[in-house]
Amino acid sequence: MTSPPVSSPGPTPGSTSESTPGSNGSASAQRPPAEVRFADELARLRDTDDGHRPPGWALSLDAARRFIVGDDKRGISRKFVGDSALVDRALVTLATSRGLMLVGEPGTAKSLLSELIAAAVSGESTLTVQGGAATTEDQIKYSWNYALLVSEGPSTRSLVPAPMLRGMTGGKIVRFEEITRCPLEVQDSMLSLLSERALAIPELTGAEGMVFATEGFNVIATANTRDRGVNEMSAALKRRFNFETVFPIADPATELDLVEREANNLLRRSGVEIPAPRDVLEVLVTAFRELRTGSAETEHGGGSTDRLSTVMSTAEAVSVAHAVGLRGWYLRGEAGSPADIVECLAGTAAKDNAEDLARLRRYLEQRVPRKKGAQWKALHRARHLLPDR
Repeated sequence: MTSPPVSSPGPTPGSTSESTPGSNGSASAQRPPAEVRFADELARLRDTDDGHRPPGWALSLDAARRFIVGDDKRGISRKFVGDSALVDRALVTLATSRGLMLVGEPGTAKSLLSELIAAAVSGESTLTVQGGAATTEDQIKYSWNYALLVSEGPSTRSLVPAPMLRGMTGGKIVRFEEITRCPLEVQDSMLSLLSERALAIPELTGAEGMVFATEGFNVIATANTRDRGVNEMSAALKRRFNFETVFPIADPATELDLVEREANNLLRRSGVEIPAPRDVLEVLVTAFRELRTGSAETEHGGGSTDRLSTVMSTAEAVSVAHAVGLRGWYLRGEAGSPADIVECLAGTAAKDNAEDLARLRRYLEQRVPRKKGAQWKALHRARHLLPDR
């Protein structure tokens, strides 16, 4: 059959072609995709990869795993802080005919993991569908250039491929973010893609009316547990996925290291010339963990505290740490302080439930004074900065 034309995905990772505004390789891009950020590592892995590669894959399973969890001997950085066995299971799933569903609390790096896997497996992570209440089937499969459609009628020339069609014809991984936020009928449009690995285009005739997926195509979907039940997936669609749960980081020291690394990376990109103080970040991460779980760290006095209903994830902690550093640098020309934490926590705590602000105030007034250290005392002194709402 004749496959519909697929637009070029742009320069390959590591290429030296001149960047244009909006291109993946643009130096001004706020967040380049993983295949651009880690182009050197991917190139080294491809050059030294002597493992068996599944059909259509850019790397073997072993090399893809090393790209994600790191390999110090080969100078490959660790990019996903989580269960390495989860990464193994995810890669094996994608080598089969089943899709991969990553579920878990918001902010547990599900999207990051799907991006890293797609970059390792396909060399491209930008074939993405962002799920939402307004997502339509043509945003998933294909749409039409209506000027050409009116003048020439349905043809491959007037067809505009969406991520799924591009992934099928190019043999690429497609990422479907927050699939449970989509209406049920939109979700179920994925059934034939995942079972028959085929997409019917009824407007076209003959061989052009049916597109069959090439080797390497598969789907990684994500769904957070806070949204489960909003648009619960049908049993038929669930059967076409293997489900893997991404859990929050269990070890406090590991979470602190991650928040420090990611926050300092963001601060450098934002023009901040000094890193965030580790002792300030330790206060921030500990507070997030206690407000997330409703329990206090035993080394700081034991007991329990009110659990916030809003998401107090590691990703949210990185965002707050970034804001703390920006406040300190651009407002005072210094590093962020515990007072900045209080200022920035207000916008995090009051998102979903007005009671969360009261719970945060009780935490600052009742739990924080029991903790030891100068930064904890400074956090307690700054409690008056929490706004009244």
